[in-house]
Amino acid sequence: MNPASVEELPPAEELSLAPAPIVPVGPGRVGRVAAAIREYWLGATVYLGSLALLFCTALINGALRHVSLTSQLVNWDGHWYYWVATNGYPTHVLHAQTRLGFMPLYPICMWFVSHVFGCSLIAAGVVISAVGGFIAAILVQRLTMGWWGQESGRRAVVLFCVFPGAVVFSMVYSEGLLLPLAAGCILALERRRWVLAGVLAAFATAVEPDALALVLVCAVSAILELRRRGLRDRAAWRSLFAPLLAPVGAVAFAGFLWAWTGTPFATYITQHYGWKESTDPLALLNLVEVLVSQISFTHFNQPTIDLNLVIGLIGAVVLVGGLTLLLRKPRQVSPEALTWTLTISFLAVTSEYVPPNPRLLITAFPVICVFAHRLRGRGYVALIATNAVLLVGLSAITYVGVTLRP
Repeated sequence: MNPASVEELPPAEELSLAPAPIVPVGPGRVGRVAAAIREYWLGATVYLGSLALLFCTALINGALRHVSLTSQLVNWDGHWYYWVATNGYPTHVLHAQTRLGFMPLYPICMWFVSHVFGCSLIAAGVVISAVGGFIAAILVQRLTMGWWGQESGRRAVVLFCVFPGAVVFSMVYSEGLLLPLAAGCILALERRRWVLAGVLAAFATAVEPDALALVLVCAVSAILELRRRGLRDRAAWRSLFAPLLAPVGAVAFAGFLWAWTGTPFATYITQHYGWKESTDPLALLNLVEVLVSQISFTHFNQPTIDLNLVIGLIGAVVLVGGLTLLLRKPRQVSPEALTWTLTISFLAVTSEYVPPNPRLLITAFPVICVFAHRLRGRGYVALIATNAVLLVGLSAITYVGVTLRP
């Protein structure tokens, strides 16, 4: 060996056999799934438990009242969604209750699930509602954790799952499809994922008329983004995708109705004349007036009262209380979620046919979850216990007969 080459070797102390430093890497798919399970197991467990409780209530109900399980789960509006999925829409608009009063996406999904999995339309509707409710619970926990922190988020999702309005997740009702789409849209807007938010809103506006509130939500979010980043920022203009896409579902259905029945307003006409639905700023006062007349001592020939009016009046009180808590400073709920809540609340208090009942309150979910955020300790435990008892009791009445609608 050439001596010169030996001299060029580095000193022995500079040679190291130590292992190379470990470069941290992000969690893999398995790690992300495990983290998600740890984060959301409580909400998922409570939701599945509440769903099991509801089905047990329906089974006991059926045994005591000699009513089948399927007839309970398809009660009220469930009949109409079943008939739409079975027979489609009539070609003429009547000033009466017809299938035209209901939006198409939920019965379309019922038909699809029924044909793909070979189950009945009623079973398909219940599965969609149950799975959609599960997704909604996870999204509600994700949203509320972002507003108030992890502990408040966990408390909020428990209340969401045992709130009496959760009965719709066990029935053939479209809230099981609407709520995950609405919550997903709000979450996408908070993360500035404009196209995804617009697509989710577009699907939602084909589920229920109330989902048109998402058009306003998307518009408010886009305006705030343009104001925050400035009109000269080209990336900020991407926010307009959300409000432009949001009404597509409703517009597409209106176009179908125009071609099918001769008017794009067939659903509105049917709801207005068939179900006497209208918007009235004095709707709550009218509700109180009717309720007082029913319990007046001068009307002994009417010994019973409409339980829907009582529940609606209690719901109005809960709604006002929840809105008061949400609007207190500092306001931690996102502008998108607050816009959704205020719009649904406005529709609830001005509706002549559907007062602020549990189904509408759970749709405006931040107004319910804020109670779980504010209460702790014994107060929170009492809140959960009370709602769980009401969930069982009111659902038992809702499943059978025409006394109390969801």
